[in-house]
Amino acid sequence: MSDVRLASPQGKWILLTTVLGSSMALLDSTVVNVALPRIGRDLDADLGALQWTVNAYMLTLAGLILLGGSLGDRYGRRRVFVVGVVWFAVASLLCGLAPNVGVLVAARALQGIGGALLTPGSLALIQASFHPDDRGRAVGLWSGFGGIGAAVGPFLGGWLVDGPGWRWVFLLNVPLALFCAPIALRHVPESGDGRTLHGRFDVLGAALGAFALAMVTYALIEARSGSLVVVGAAVVGILAGVAFVYVERRRADDAMMPLDIFASRQFTAINLVTLCVYAAFGGFFFLSALQLQVVAGFSALGAGTALLPTTALMLLLSARSGELAVRIGPRVPLTVGPLLCAAGMLLMLRVGAGASYAADVLPAVLVLGLGMVTLVAPLTASVLASVGTERAGLASGVNNAAARAAGLVAVAALPLVTGMGEEAYRSAVAFDAAFGRAMVVCAGILVVGSGVAYLTVRRPGAGCATPECRTHGFVTAPPLEGVGDRPLGAAPPDPPSA
Repeated sequence: MSDVRLASPQGKWILLTTVLGSSMALLDSTVVNVALPRIGRDLDADLGALQWTVNAYMLTLAGLILLGGSLGDRYGRRRVFVVGVVWFAVASLLCGLAPNVGVLVAARALQGIGGALLTPGSLALIQASFHPDDRGRAVGLWSGFGGIGAAVGPFLGGWLVDGPGWRWVFLLNVPLALFCAPIALRHVPESGDGRTLHGRFDVLGAALGAFALAMVTYALIEARSGSLVVVGAAVVGILAGVAFVYVERRRADDAMMPLDIFASRQFTAINLVTLCVYAAFGGFFFLSALQLQVVAGFSALGAGTALLPTTALMLLLSARSGELAVRIGPRVPLTVGPLLCAAGMLLMLRVGAGASYAADVLPAVLVLGLGMVTLVAPLTASVLASVGTERAGLASGVNNAAARAAGLVAVAALPLVTGMGEEAYRSAVAFDAAFGRAMVVCAGILVVGSGVAYLTVRRPGAGCATPECRTHGFVTAPPLEGVGDRPLGAAPPDPPSA
């Protein structure tokens, strides 16, 4: 079913349901950052434990989100989406009741599994349900409201931390799930790819991918010790990553991540940009909430409120950004957006002890928000448009995995790269110095992402020789050997619509 119009009652229910589901996962990705100082004090946790509080969730989310997308394509996107919503709510309840940091980290890992089931399904449901003429605007609204959920997270988290307590940061997901799941079952049409109902699950691929990420993350977080165990974890993680690629290549049709999806040069280019952008975002949102509280002296609520301008910008402009990208192609938004975000992060260097919100924080947040508006919706729409509708769940899963893995590695690596010690978040002077170095690193990564977009991302043009490519902006199986004959990203060109 792909003929639902956005303006119809069913179209509005579908949009509401997918936004609610994805917002749960996005909200939890950002809301926890504001609560970290209080969690650290209440549970007597060092910086490494706080990193794991964030990364345990990101680890299982990034490691299993590909499997979540494939499950949706195979067994029904609505069914897997609802299971993910319920799973996420139960894990959130466990987080809220955690008696110590070990239990909290384990429950956060369980949360990530629920997120891996619901996140790709939410976007794939939009792609599979809406009429082609409405998909661009629907994706733009989904991205905008999802971004609002992520941006509201710090404010809401700050209010909860300063009020009823940090545990309510997690408990809030329970009523959201109780509202979301019944609406999905009643109003959202089922969709899936019947071709894969008889296939095998790629359990080995999923395990290898998650294990590789876990080992690399462990090595980065614990690298300060310099022990042989850390070195061994890094080596094992790299070998597991190589084994993952080998297994996916051998399994072909049964692979969790069929490598032929990267035959679309547009898809590959967009995911390279995603890696750069979300690595910078992951590092920024993890560290900025701590900077505002530990160094600038903001309360948890104040730190959360500081990011509200990005909420307003996403609300007002994301849908228009998605429509603009449909008209002009994604190359300009994906080139300009990261540069604006980089400028916003460099402006955060002004935020130190006794910083003024109006003079120091607000300009940085406004510039960052404009950059996010410019790039988020075009990035999302271009990923889906670069593959066939029947692979929407897989494409969404790959792109989400890239985004989460990038954020995961950034949170693990930035404290190491910037010389941030285990107790740094307890010292304003030490944390401020490391934060400044981290913002420069994040800005540099965004500049690289902008360059990748400029050099590789294209819009439809003469390279589209087939009706399928002219309609959808993708080619099912262009030979990778042709890279030497034309620039990476020149074909397939960018889609005219989502």
